[in-house]
Amino acid sequence: MNHVHPASFLTLHYRLSGPDGHELINTFTDKPATLSMGTGELAPAMEACLIGLAEGTRQSFELAAGAAFGQRNPDMLQRVKRSLLDELGHAGETYHVGDVVQFPTPDGQGAYAGVVREVAPDALLFDFNHPLAGRPVTFEVQLIGVL
Repeated sequence: MNHVHPASFLTLHYRLSGPDGHELINTFTDKPATLSMGTGELAPAMEACLIGLAEGTRQSFELAAGAAFGQRNPDMLQRVKRSLLDELGHAGETYHVGDVVQFPTPDGQGAYAGVVREVAPDALLFDFNHPLAGRPVTFEVQLIGVL
């Protein structure tokens, strides 16, 4: 029987839930995920939970506030001028508190998201923290295959 090590390739089902039980990710209702350990596909704290587990294991882990996605960082709250949003291709867009807006990375090859926290006539306040930063999470996993 294979066990998870730091360079394993995994096929697994997993569920990630916030402190209120709201599921952010759940592969149990669809096809399983495949990922390589150590590549950043899972947060390091979640990978640490998997090390040493045997293929076929199903287990749930409670991760303390901030363990999975770090603590909330007040520097990740940023005001963005509407003129910059217009330049980024969101010209004339109407925004509401709670909206999630995608921004291109500086190299244009990827994207990152921010949540609107305040709306003002000339700028919006975005929160670029992970939604579960500073919060406890439940990580449930079923290991289907370990290579």
